[in-house]
Amino acid sequence: MSLKAYLRDPILHQMYQQIRERGPLKSISLDLTHRCNIRCKGCYYFEEDMDKYPSEGNDVFEQFILSEKTRGTNFITIVGGEPSMALGRLRKLYLHFKLSVATNGLKKIPNEGLENLPIGVAVWGDPDTDRYLRGNDKIDIFAKALRHYKNDERAFFYYTVTPGNVDQIEGVVRRCIDNGNRVLFNYYSDLAALGGTFDHRIGFEAVSIEINRMITRFPGKILMTPYFNKVIATGRLYDMDWGYEVCTNLSTNLQKNHARLANGFPYNPHFRAYYADFKTTRRCCTGECRDCSSCYDTWEHFSWVMVNLRKHLGSKEEFANWLTTMYLFYVINRLVDTHKGMQLITQFLSPNVVDIAQV
Repeated sequence: MSLKAYLRDPILHQMYQQIRERGPLKSISLDLTHRCNIRCKGCYYFEEDMDKYPSEGNDVFEQFILSEKTRGTNFITIVGGEPSMALGRLRKLYLHFKLSVATNGLKKIPNEGLENLPIGVAVWGDPDTDRYLRGNDKIDIFAKALRHYKNDERAFFYYTVTPGNVDQIEGVVRRCIDNGNRVLFNYYSDLAALGGTFDHRIGFEAVSIEINRMITRFPGKILMTPYFNKVIATGRLYDMDWGYEVCTNLSTNLQKNHARLANGFPYNPHFRAYYADFKTTRRCCTGECRDCSSCYDTWEHFSWVMVNLRKHLGSKEEFANWLTTMYLFYVINRLVDTHKGMQLITQFLSPNVVDIAQV
């Protein structure tokens, strides 16, 4: 069958048309600041000393904005550091680009001047686990984040699941949903070598099963699909195994990446990952030297699926796997109407959820 035949499905057609109407994304990643108000165990940013590139002055920042607009950038993933500690610059970027921001939740990102900003609010487990990993065994950051973003339509909780704490998942999800927020899952990498239940080498099979249960149990509230969940948890996409040789979000201006970019696997040709000095770029979003086998980052895997449309054209089910993943990215980042978008995804997945999980 052909793409035209697959798009006879009215729901798939709606999703596909909305994506096409928004035009191509030309995306980058930016550390808005090198500062942070906490130190999470296993945070890739500080594990690789990425704060060695301190934020520059306003002249450099303004030049960065001008340069990226000239280059055609239209979407920026804002990380750090902690972006809530640089609100003036966040508002400035909001005026010029579509954004998505990741925050630890300790300090609220206000509505004023950021009314349609997608905000991924971190949580790493139930109150005890989250307090241990992120709050130095003292601060209940999860509770603070829930208060800050209660019923805030911009915000979703970006739940980084630790591989050996599957029993915590439903409780955390319920708290987020009861707070008026949706949930996107991330998968913990034990970069701090804590071991035990935090060791990503345990694998995420049990986590993946539980996430699929959450998708079914809380329709419209979980920002995942069974297929996308499977890709991240297994690190497998058709004949490809996840790693540097297939990673799609690599700084294309770096000589060190040129061999990878020439190996025949697709990639994001516009992408750069900028440090907080607004000039220097690193290998990829989440590292300079880290072993890619430790990377289960959801954002990276979104891109991996999105640039591999051709792999997914073998059947309607495979195309639907690609399209619902792509469309989900647009929904999360408010590039399409969030509520209507989730209704479309839920409507399509409801009768197909088991089949799609198995493809």
